[in-house]
Amino acid sequence: MNFADQLKQLPAIAHVAAIELLDASGQVLDRIPNQPGKAGSVAVYHALAQQHGGVITPAAAAQGLALFCEHTAAARAHPGSHPNIDRLLAWAEGTASHAVRVVPA
Repeated sequence: MNFADQLKQLPAIAHVAAIELLDASGQVLDRIPNQPGKAGSVAVYHALAQQHGGVITPAAAAQGLALFCEHTAAARAHPGSHPNIDRLLAWAEGTASHAVRVVPA
């Protein structure tokens, strides 16, 4: 299955304006807006948050890498070209968990 097929199976994100990723103290690490070119990342992070109680653990990050399919291989081959995947690569190898806040549309 490719990324486009995976996206069709993820929960809808029409109600999401952005996803905010938080550190352990609740500070915003990054914000992913729901806009063209970023909507796929919003869908993946949103799905992971729903499945894992609002938190992306290392195991959830690994699951996200599987959802990104062919884009994960591209991110590994070209670090920096897919920052939202690069983040999951780092989180999958770490021990920290990161809260996700959905910003409503």
